[in-house]
Order: sequence, then structure tokens, then C-alpha cells
Amino acid sequence: MDDVEKAILISFDESVTLDSGLKSQAVNFCQRIKETPSICSLCIEKLCFCKLVQVQFWCLQTLRDVISVKYGSMSLEEKNFIRKSVFSMACLERIDGKLCAVLESPTFIKNKLAQVLVILVYFEYPLIWSSVFVDFLPHLSKGAVLIDMFSRLLNALDDELISLDYPRTPEEVAVAGRVKDAMRQQCVAQIVRAWYDIVSMYRSSDPEVCTTVLDCMRRYISWIDIGLIVNDAFIPLLFELILLDGLSEQLRGAAAGCVLAVVSKRMDAQSKLTLLKSLQISRVFGLISDDNDSELVLKVAALITGYAVEVLECSKRLNSEDAKVVSMELLDEVLPTVFYVMQNCEMDAAFSIVQFLSGYVATMKTLSPLQEKQMLHISQILEVIRTQIRYDPMYRNNLDILDKIGMEEEDRMVEFRKDLFVLLRNVGRVAPEVTQIFITNSFASAIASSSDRNVEEVEAALSLLYALGESMTDEAMRAGTGLLSELVTNLLSTRFPCHSNRIVALVYLETITRYMKFVQENTQYIPLVLAAFHDERGIHHPNINVSRRASYLFMRVVKLLKSKLLLFIEMILQSLQDVVARFTSMNFASEDGAHIFEAIGLLIGMEDVPLEKQSDYLSSLLTPLCQQVEAMLMNAKILTPEEYPLKIANIQQIIVAINALSKGFSERLATASRPAIGHMFKQTLDVLLQILVVFPKVEPLRTKVLSFIHRMVDTLGASVFPYLPKALEQLLAESEPKEMVGFLLLLNQLICKFSTLVHDILEEVFPAIAGRIFSAIRRIADSSGPEANTEEIRELLELQKTLYTFLHVITTHDLSSVFLSPKSLGYLTSIMQLLLHTSCHHKDINTRKACVQIFIRLIKDWCARPYGEEKVPGFQSFMIETFATNCCLYSVLDKSFEFGDANTLILFGEIVLAQKVMYEKFGDDFLVHFVSKGFPSAHCPQNLVEQYCQKLKGSDIKALRSFYQLLIENLRLQQNGSLVFR
Repeated sequence: MDDVEKAILISFDESVTLDSGLKSQAVNFCQRIKETPSICSLCIEKLCFCKLVQVQFWCLQTLRDVISVKYGSMSLEEKNFIRKSVFSMACLERIDGKLCAVLESPTFIKNKLAQVLVILVYFEYPLIWSSVFVDFLPHLSKGAVLIDMFSRLLNALDDELISLDYPRTPEEVAVAGRVKDAMRQQCVAQIVRAWYDIVSMYRSSDPEVCTTVLDCMRRYISWIDIGLIVNDAFIPLLFELILLDGLSEQLRGAAAGCVLAVVSKRMDAQSKLTLLKSLQISRVFGLISDDNDSELVLKVAALITGYAVEVLECSKRLNSEDAKVVSMELLDEVLPTVFYVMQNCEMDAAFSIVQFLSGYVATMKTLSPLQEKQMLHISQILEVIRTQIRYDPMYRNNLDILDKIGMEEEDRMVEFRKDLFVLLRNVGRVAPEVTQIFITNSFASAIASSSDRNVEEVEAALSLLYALGESMTDEAMRAGTGLLSELVTNLLSTRFPCHSNRIVALVYLETITRYMKFVQENTQYIPLVLAAFHDERGIHHPNINVSRRASYLFMRVVKLLKSKLLLFIEMILQSLQDVVARFTSMNFASEDGAHIFEAIGLLIGMEDVPLEKQSDYLSSLLTPLCQQVEAMLMNAKILTPEEYPLKIANIQQIIVAINALSKGFSERLATASRPAIGHMFKQTLDVLLQILVVFPKVEPLRTKVLSFIHRMVDTLGASVFPYLPKALEQLLAESEPKEMVGFLLLLNQLICKFSTLVHDILEEVFPAIAGRIFSAIRRIADSSGPEANTEEIRELLELQKTLYTFLHVITTHDLSSVFLSPKSLGYLTSIMQLLLHTSCHHKDINTRKACVQIFIRLIKDWCARPYGEEKVPGFQSFMIETFATNCCLYSVLDKSFEFGDANTLILFGEIVLAQKVMYEKFGDDFLVHFVSKGFPSAHCPQNLVEQYCQKLKGSDIKALRSFYQLLIENLRLQQNGSLVFR
């Protein structure tokens, strides 16, 4: 062994014991050898004399790399030597009297040799080495080894150059075209003849070599002359191979692959249809057996589905009546087998079941009425859908406990089912009656199915029933035509043995909810609905996820049926008693019961419930809840660290329950028609506000109480006022920026609901709000760069955004006088500066617009008439000298102000309106300053200034807006975008 061979062996050595320095030396040594001029001769010599596979592989790889990079600079002599040597190796011929043993090496060496041949074909075929393929053919008589090598050459040619399954450069595409054209002209017919002869000769003695040849041929069918394959010799041979029982499965499958390539070949639709008919594909139907995992069955299944896809494509592309008839006959013939394949075989990933079936159903839309065969096909399509949407029993436990695997499978199935349910809807439109009968039967058979596959059967049947309901119009649902009433009755009265399973229980409840419109019209079913929700199928289901979902769905059912449940209130409250008690028990911390309380609130809050009963119901719920809160508040000081989190969670949960309960009571009922009910909620509010005093720093509790105050504003109306000063004071006392947002939202609600009635309350809290917010948002200005993107800064930005809304709500509800109260006046300058900066520079256009609208409103509120007494000293001069030039002129001259954006145009309209209002209120004081100070700095021509004055004094605001836009665009052109005003 010489140094080169040693270096190659060391460079390939992956053992841990090898010295890394030595390996590095070996790799460098090999790299230096690669650079020597005689490298190709060295490689060929090694390939002839060395049998070490590492050396053979390195030499072939090096040859390929060197030819790829240096072919253009090689001498003619060197090219001839490489070509002759490599070809001799591939054909088992002697090189300098020595027989090269590369073809005795492992598969990966032979594949690498094929790649070297392909790189030579790339550069030399057909102009320099035109006979490469023809020269190879006589050597095939040497037997299987040469046939195998020739197939490897053709496969490598396909992989490296021809196949479009891989991305190609434009140069590669051009070379591939050149190679294919030359091969078609020169040798394809001879190659096909050789394939035929080999398969005929070796089919019994060497099925492996025949399989190799057919797998190679399959790749070439897409671009060679189809007549070379589709003829009286080759097609019968292929079908004979597919159908002959004694042959190897691999060989039969390879023959099926070739027929599929024939079927899939691109051609004119009429020719394709003729070809498809001539194949008599029904001959292979019998091969689809119960042994669905066998290689042959999968290959034949792919052939049959591929054939069906092509027939369907022909039926779409051909318009002649004859062609339609032929394609329909072929489809009718193949479809039953296709349906069997879809249900029983592992489908090839390239074949889209939904796409194919959707295409077929689309062809049926034009047929009316459907014939018996097509009705049968519809039933089979429905069966395919049912099979495909069924979960695999292997995931049963994972889905029930919903672990990571269960979640992934559920998500996958949700996604996978989307298209199948679209298909179901389409089938339902084409054949509504057949669809309903099928779903009815599926449901019946699921009920009767054996327990070992019961879960998946039932879940699939219920999902189909749900999907059917989803596709029905409200009108059809209410009318309950056809089998609907039978279906709903069966659904509501059925108790499945597998009902304890999570996925069955959930889809069962979702399906009942889906059919509520039907129950609305057919109230005789209400007791069955209530039973399903209240027994162990729903709210009392042992699985917590199911009972939670049942609570939510029951609340939706109550919303829908509401008045129709009047007679059942006692019964409902009775059956939910334990749930209500459990929810509010001292050691059950969860907010999931809120939906139950909302449902109860909706029921007992109806005006049709007699007052006495209503009071009893409400009292029986509120009293124990409030007592629990009071008890916890009294014992707050003696709580141990272990008890504290649980008690806090209990209080939270009780507030959530009361909040949800109150949603069922309208303001009219609680204040006008039944004030006694309102009084009960006021007492509750009194109790809950104590929480802010006892636990002033527990943010989750403060948030929940705030939410309850929101509710009480809606429920108690103006009678909530006496409670507000204390509540607002407590909420404001400890609030962080995040909570401050919630606080402002409460004030916005109060202002929008009561307008000027909240003046005194707002005047009282505004100074504290302004002080707190301005000191907080100052931190935004102080922070910049990437470090500014912290949670704290995000919260402050959210607070600032809410502040703009708050100021906008104040001004648009006649409350701007709040800004002028003695305690608030100190913040007026800060407010004005913030609004000015925002109206000119804020990234969000809607926020800028809100600020401009605030200024317009303030002008109207604080400037009674032209030349009148100043209500707010300095405000008029601030608007004329600062706001007008900065916002109305400089900010719109900035090229970041995009007239092409719809929101920006609305902002622009407000800016123009502001000028109009300033002229109306300030008269010539505004106009003179604007045109003498603002316009000259923007180099505005005098004629445009005069036109502006004229338009501003006119009454047409639209004309003013159009002119002002033209004016700004003209000024921008003049500045050429270089002047940025600040």
C-alpha cells in the first residue's frame, strides 16, 4: 500500500481512537494530490489495481470533480484517455491489458462510476462522443452485471440532468434538451428494443435484473416516443408480467409502474382517452386484495388511481358527446376499485383523494337526474369520507388523556378533515337525500358497532352528523325536513358505551348544539337536550375538559332557547346545584364554572320569571357567595402563607361567578321594573368593593373587581354613582401602568354612557390620573434603541394609546371643562404639547387623527366667537402660532405623509377642517399669521396664497380640501422632498 492509499484510508477513518492531527495531515495530503496535473492518470491507475472501496470511491469522486471544473482546459489526449478508460471500466474491458474490477465493487461504487460517465455525457454528447449509448448496447450480451451498469448509467443521467424533480440551472436545462433530442434521434429505439429483449429473456431466470430495467424504463417513458412502448409487443408483455402469478412481486410492481408512466404521459386529451380505453385496465382490478401492505398491491393501487385521475382529466377537457360517454363509461368501470383502494390501501402521497373526488363530484353537477350507478358512486364517496376521517385506534388513549401525541394527532386530523368536510358539503348539494340516508345509517351502525372499534366509529359518525348540520341553512334546519327529526331524536336519546371517551363526548355535545335551531322550532325535544347536558354525557362528565366545554355550550344553548326554558328553570337549577356548590367551595380554585353562572343568570334574569321567584333564585346564589367573601375578608389578617394563594383564588372565582351571573339582568329590570333586584346587586357591589381595601395590592383581585364594576355600570345604570368615588379612589391608589389602562377604560365606559353626568366624578379623579400617567410615559421618551422593546415600555405605550382615546372621549362628550378645573390646570400645557407632538409625528395615523379631532373640539368649546374674550388664556395663540404651522402645514409637507393611503386622507380631511374652524373662531388673526409666517417658510407662490385665502373664506369644505392637497403637492415638488419641517 503506497502513501496515497494510506492517506485516503486515514481521511475516511471515523474511529474515535484516530489522532486528529494525523487525519488532518492525510486530508491535506489528498487535497494536494488532487491539484497535481497527472491526477486523472493516477485515479485510473488506482481504479485498475486497487480493490479498497475507500480508494475506489475517492478516485471516482476526484475524477468527477476534476472533469466538472477543469474539462475546458484539458488536452485532447487527456480527454480521450479518460473517456476510453472510464468506458472500459463500465463495460468490463481491459485497460492496458489489465481487467478493472470496479463492477465487482459495492453498489455505491458502481453508482459513482455512472456519475463519472454522466459528467462526460454532459460535456461530450453528441458532438464529441456521439456513440456512447450505441457502443454500450453490444456489451449487454455479457449478462446481468453489464445490464445493471447500463441501467445505472441511465438512472444517473435522469437524476443528474434530465429529471425535473430537482431544481436545474438554465444551462443544465439546455444541455438536457440537447441530450434528449440526440438520444431520440439516434438511440432511444435501440435502447427500448434492448429493454424488451432483456425483460423477455430474463423474466424467469433473473427477475431482479428485469425489475432494474423496468424501473429505469419507467423514468424515460415521459419524454420518449410513446409508440415505442404502446404497441402490440410491449403493452401485452407488461400486462403479462403484472398478471403472472408465479413472478416476483418486485418485477410485477415494476411493470405496473411502467404502465402508470404510460397512463400519466402528457398528450392530447383525445389521444389519451383512446390510449386509456385500449389498455383494458379492468384486467388488474382482481390484484387488489386484502393483503393491502404488499408491494404489488400498492403499485397496482397507484396505477388504478393514476388511471382514474387521467380519465377524469380527459372528461373535463373534452367537449364532444362521444368522448364524454367514453370517459364516463371508463370512470364507472374503475371507480368501485378506486373507492376500495382509498379505503383499504396506504395511499401514495402524490395522490390527493380529496382533489380527485371533488373533481368527480363537480362533473356530476351537470348531470340531472343522477343515474343508479352514479348514486352508488356517491354512496361510495361518502364511505371513503367516513373511512378517511376516522381516527386510528392506536391513538385512542393519547386522545383521551390529550397528551403531546394526542394533541398533535388531534391538530393533524382537524387540518386533514377540513377538505373532506368541504367535499361532504359538495356531495350533499349534488345528492342531499343520499347523503342524509348515509349519515343516518352511519349513526345507526356506530351505535351497534363492537366496543373495540366503537370510539372511532362513533366519533366519525357524530362528526359527519355535525358537518351535515353545518352545511344546512337556518331555514332548512328549522323546517326539519327529510330525516332530520329522526336523526336529532336518535342523537339526543342515545347513550354510547364509549361516552366516557373525551373525543366522543365533545363531538356529541358540539353536534347537539349545532342542531339547536331545529330544537327551537320543535320544543318537544328540550327535555332530551337538558338531559344530555346535565347528566354524565355533559356537565357531569368525569373528564374535566368535557364538563368545561359542556358548561360553555350549555350557556350558548340557553342564549338560543331562553324563553322556551321558562318551565324548566326549577329542574335546571336542581340538576346544577352540585356544580354551583362545587364551583364556590372553599378549596376549588378554577374559573371554568363562569359559563354555568352565566347560563343561570340568563335563565333567572328573564322578565317572565315572577319577581318573588326571581328574588329567591338570585338571593340563594348571591347570599352564600357574598358571605364567603365577607368571611375571607374578616380573616385576611390571620391567613397563613400556605392558605393565602388559595383564598385569593377563591375570591377571584367568586367575583367571576357573580359577574357572569349578572350578565342575565338588564338595566331596565334592575332599575325600573324590579328595583329590588338592583338593590341585591348594590349590596353585592358593597361587599366586593371591600376587597380593594383589604387586598389593595393584589393585582388579579383588583382586575376582577374592576371588571365587576364595568358590569354594574351596565346593570345598575346611574344608580351606581354613589359607589364610584370610593371605588375609583381605591383603584387609582395602587395602580401600575398596566392596571391604569383598565382604569381608563372604565372611565371611558362611564363617560360614553352618562356623558356630562360624570363631570364631578371625572373632575375629582382627573388630576391624579394626569399626574400618574405623565410621570409614567416620560419613561418612553427617555428610552430608545433595542433595549426600549421591554415589557415595561410596551405597557407604557399601551397606556399612552389608551390616554389618547380617553382624552378624545372626554372632549367629544362635552367634558373638556374638566381640563380647566383648578387642580387640573397645571397639566394643561403637558396635555397640549403631547397632543401637538402626536398630531404631527405619531406613526399610527388613526391616533394622529384623534388628536386633531380633540383640538377641533377644544377650539369649539373654548373659543365662543370670533374676537371674543379668551376662556383659556394663551390657547388661541398656541393654536395659531404652533398648532397651525406645525400640524396643518409642516407635518403634511413631510414626504412621510402619504396621500395614497386611505387613512392618511381621512386625517388630511380633519387637518383641513381644523383650519376652517380656526378661521371661523379666530378670523384674520389665524389667516394673517398662517399665510405670512407659515407659507413663506415653505416658499409658497403668492398666487397660490391668494387662492388659499379665497377657498378658506368660501363655504365649500370639499373644494378647500382638494385645493389644499394640490397646494401641498406643488410645494413638495418645489422643495424636491429635501426640506423636512420640524
